[in-house]
Formats: sequence, structure tokens, C-alpha cells
Amino acid sequence: MSRSRRKVPIRGIAGDSDKQDKILSSRALRRAVKNALHQDKEIPHEREYRDPWNWSKDGKVYCSDIPEVMRK
Repeated sequence: MSRSRRKVPIRGIAGDSDKQDKILSSRALRRAVKNALHQDKEIPHEREYRDPWNWSKDGKVYCSDIPEVMRK
């Protein structure tokens, strides 16, 4: 699609996507909940395993002045 453009000029700073980090943190959380239920322990809080500050991408930035960013 030669004419497709981004609707919102917001891009990630470093890294492409949080998808892999979300998959790994969800898997770790599910494993911890399962183990806690089997051992009759307290269920861990979600933030112990899903901390976006430890993920690979460094956040997002608004960059409308760069035309190359608006291409898909």
C-alpha cells in the first residue's frame, strides 16, 4: 500500500514492540498463580511480574516533524 500513512505520529524510542515482553510476563504470572494455588499460598500481585519499566522498549515519543516516521 503505497499511500498508507500512520494516523498518529507516536513511535517507540528503542525496540519495536512490547509483545514478547507481555507474553513472557503473562506466562510467569500464570505460573506463579498456579504454584501459589497448589501450595495454598497468597496469590502474587500482578505488578510483581508485569513491570513495564523492565521491558525492552523505552517508551514512546511524539514525532510529527519527521516525515519518514509517518510511513508504515
